[in-house]
Amino acid sequence: MAEVRNAVRHHRVAAEEEGQRIDNYLIRLLKGVPRSRIYRLLRKGEVRVDGGRARPTRRLRAGEVIRVPPVALAETVQPRAPSEPLTRRLSTGILYEDDALLVLDKPSGLAVHGGSSVRLGLIEALRSLRPDAPYLELVHRLDRETSGCLMVAKRALVLRALHTQLRDGGVEKSYHALMAGEWRGDKLTVDAPLERLPVSYRDRQVHVSPRGRTARTEFTALQRRAGYTFAEARIETGRMHQIRVHATHVGHPVAGDDRYGDRDRNAGLRSVGLRRLFLHAHRLELAHPETGERLSVTAPLSEDLRQVLERLPAHGPLREAHSPTGESE
Repeated sequence: MAEVRNAVRHHRVAAEEEGQRIDNYLIRLLKGVPRSRIYRLLRKGEVRVDGGRARPTRRLRAGEVIRVPPVALAETVQPRAPSEPLTRRLSTGILYEDDALLVLDKPSGLAVHGGSSVRLGLIEALRSLRPDAPYLELVHRLDRETSGCLMVAKRALVLRALHTQLRDGGVEKSYHALMAGEWRGDKLTVDAPLERLPVSYRDRQVHVSPRGRTARTEFTALQRRAGYTFAEARIETGRMHQIRVHATHVGHPVAGDDRYGDRDRNAGLRSVGLRRLFLHAHRLELAHPETGERLSVTAPLSEDLRQVLERLPAHGPLREAHSPTGESE
């Protein structure tokens, strides 16, 4: 496999790039370089911003100069072209689109980014389908197993504006989940800090810890099924695996969760057709990044998840305003 090694490069941050995280900037700049390699460059201080080291979360300012060291690229490594079913799924899964913003219904099982173990992620597939698009960047992320609303910015200034909204709490995120157990009452609020465990212990694992970052999730019961609660989850913070860890923390893990869930229950749910995580990003509400008008986008619950609900005996009425089909209120 032939390799080519680039020389040291220097990039000055443009005005429209201000506010981007350095890790996301490098991922876009160094196409074909595994994300693990990019984070290693940052961790070792090989990437410099105005002469200084930079953490992956550092946000760039206009005029700063980024020094990028020589990076070996494999000439033969190219992102895999999206399959015909994936192409069709992404094309029909557009929930909202204008000149600034695209909202997709992300399929379960598709990573949002490619990496060392994933040759093709959603954003790479989308860029492949739209080769003439000058700019397509993820605004936020969803777990690989989670389906539903995912925002993609079409301009750097739009990305920056949406990131500001996310940091300031201007974006409301609503999820639908099937949770183990029929918990009492209509509301269940979980306020528990979350901490990532070292990667060497278990990759991408999170737990509740007093040393963790603030995290708050509000669950609302929508329907009770035999041994389960179909619920809406609203998150006031966007920590990794937040809904899944909070649900398990209070004894009601999300159905189909093979990382934090109940293995016996998950095995039993195969009889009603559940073969994935029952967690769906149902709705996004935000101010449009250019017009300021309030925008609400909803992703319908997929047919396989609807069938799982239908096969579980009902123990209570579904709230009219929150149909499991995902229709807007």
